[in-house]
Amino acid sequence: MRAAPQDVTGPRPALPVTIGDVVAARDRITGHVVRTPLLPAPWAPGELWLKAESLQPIGAFKLRGAVNAIARLRPETRAHGVVTHSSGNHGQAVAWAARAAGIPAVVVMPDSATAVKVAATRALGAEVVLVPSDRRELVADAVRAERGMTTIPPFDHADVIAGQGTLALEVLEDLDDIDTVLVPVGGGGLISGVGVAIAASSPRTRVVGVEPELAADARDSLASGRRVAWDARATHRTIADGTRTPLVGELTFPIIQATVEEIVTVSEDEILAAVASLARHARLVAEPSGALGVAAQLADPRRYGRAVAVLSGGNIDPAVLARALTSSPGGTASTTPEEAHP
Repeated sequence: MRAAPQDVTGPRPALPVTIGDVVAARDRITGHVVRTPLLPAPWAPGELWLKAESLQPIGAFKLRGAVNAIARLRPETRAHGVVTHSSGNHGQAVAWAARAAGIPAVVVMPDSATAVKVAATRALGAEVVLVPSDRRELVADAVRAERGMTTIPPFDHADVIAGQGTLALEVLEDLDDIDTVLVPVGGGGLISGVGVAIAASSPRTRVVGVEPELAADARDSLASGRRVAWDARATHRTIADGTRTPLVGELTFPIIQATVEEIVTVSEDEILAAVASLARHARLVAEPSGALGVAAQLADPRRYGRAVAVLSGGNIDPAVLARALTSSPGGTASTTPEEAHP
């Protein structure tokens, strides 16, 4: 059963993003982002397909939302440029989309960000401002006010959510009779967009979110019917850095309530094993956050039926990849391809 909304006594409120928004976003971003392939995973137990968003130009699904949000700005507004706060994939996505649109971009990053991430964002043409982690949003707001820029939030924005949902439309065009779509959950932008698209276009298909056990704020929020925050120090224990957001968004949460059946969790060992399996058997490099759906399916394949795992990103630290490969020498479960399709 889908989760009940917070107010079960009154009329159900309209969601901030509709299937019409997602369809319009697809038309808007076509030709600007990669229509990523849906790949079978015959090496995995059960029946698993991979939506390889790691093959986007910046290595993650975030490009969809950034391109859509910037394209939606009025020309006179867009000309002033955009600003965001991000330590990873969203910052690179905004930088890429801004460069493509010929406008300036400022990305406010924590001063603890890795040199590789900072260099990658700068290489895409963005101005990077390094600040203490707890001041990112404040500094981004100050840049917006001073320069007249528009903020493109990482997940809690209707145009960003609609853009992320476009990947689900592609999945449904490529594969029939899907039982479950497994989606990583951080702030909720990706799963919200996917949820809207799936609920409207394939209501029999379940949308299941996947979080690390060490950063399960969305699971707790869905279970309690209200947004539940985790301490940021707790969420930073997980290797899946894209899911360390300690609280789902105000816009994303009601969409999650309305369209997501459940949110499951996986262990750190299961995440690393999924990264290793993808590298060895699918020849795909996935960051820990991007491998969450695969981790859930490998842990309990018969639970999800014909499943699609959204491989949300591939921007992994080489040291983490090496750790995954050395700590998971066996790869995947010892199920033969014949046993994997009962």
